[in-house]
Amino acid sequence: MSRTSSLSDAEWAQIEPMMPAASAKGGRPFQDHRRVVEGIVWPFRTGSPWRDLPAEFGPWQTAWKRHRRFSGDGTWDQIYAAILAAADAAGEIDWAVSVDSTINRAHQHATNSRATQGDLSSYKNLRKEPPDHAIGRSRGGLSTKIHHLVDGHGLPLVVLVGPGQAGDAPMFPVLMEHLRVARRGPGRPRTRPDRVRGDKAYSSRAIRTHLRERGIVAVIPEPADQRGHRVRRGSRGGRPVSYDIADYKGRNVVERGFNEGKQWRGLATRYDKLALSYRGGAVLRAITLWLKRLGDTT
Repeated sequence: MSRTSSLSDAEWAQIEPMMPAASAKGGRPFQDHRRVVEGIVWPFRTGSPWRDLPAEFGPWQTAWKRHRRFSGDGTWDQIYAAILAAADAAGEIDWAVSVDSTINRAHQHATNSRATQGDLSSYKNLRKEPPDHAIGRSRGGLSTKIHHLVDGHGLPLVVLVGPGQAGDAPMFPVLMEHLRVARRGPGRPRTRPDRVRGDKAYSSRAIRTHLRERGIVAVIPEPADQRGHRVRRGSRGGRPVSYDIADYKGRNVVERGFNEGKQWRGLATRYDKLALSYRGGAVLRAITLWLKRLGDTT
C-alpha cells in the first residue's frame, strides 16, 4: 500500500458490501466509495486540515460531507457492529474487558462553536450532537476525552466521547449500556463480559453493585481514601474490597490500545468542531484496527 492508502484490498472487501448505495431514498448513488473512505482516513491519520486533502482523493468537500453523514446516520456504527459480530463469531474477542479514558487537547479550530452545558443524557443517542460538543475545560485547557471499553487484546468494543473535565465513573454505566455484540445466527447480542478491569477511578459502590448484580467479576482496586473511610465506619463500612492482583496487570492493554489509536494524529489532537465527527473518526479507527486483527488471523 502507498502512503496515501490505509486499507488493503482484503480489508476493503470486508466493508464494501456494507457501504450505503445512495445518499437517500431515491437520491443520487454514491460514487467512488473506496477513494472517498481513504480520503476520510487521510486527515485523521495525518492531522491535516480537510482543505489540504490531496487531489487524488477527490474534492475535500465530498470527503468531509460523507464523513459527517456517515457519522450522523449510523453508517460507521453499523459497519463497526458488523465487524465486531464477525470477530466474535471467529472467536477473536477476549471478553475480559478493560475500561479507561484518554484526554486529548482540543485545537483552537475545534473550539469556536457555540457551546452550552451538556449532560450524560446526550450520550444515550449516538446520533445526537451533545450540547457541549464534548469539549470541556480541564487543567490543560480545552480538551475532550475518548472513553473505551476494550477486549482483552486492547481493541475497542465501545467508543464514546465526552468533555475533558468529566469524571470517568459516571460514564461507566453508559459504556456498559452500549456494549452489544451481535451474534451470527440465533441468539441475543452479547452484553455481558466475563470480567471488567478498571483503575481506581472506577472504584465506587454503584459500579461494584452493578457488576455484582450482573455476575461480572470486578477487577478494580480500592483507593486509599475509600479504604480509610470504610475502616473508620467499622462494621457499617462493609467488607474489604478484594480483586485479582495478577489479573489486574492485564489492564495495561487499554493504555496500549489508546497509544495505537493515537497513531492517527487527528485523534491525538481534536480538530473537529462536532463531537459526532470526532467520534466518527475514532470509530473509523476502531474499524481499521479490527480489520487488521481479522486479516492477521485468516
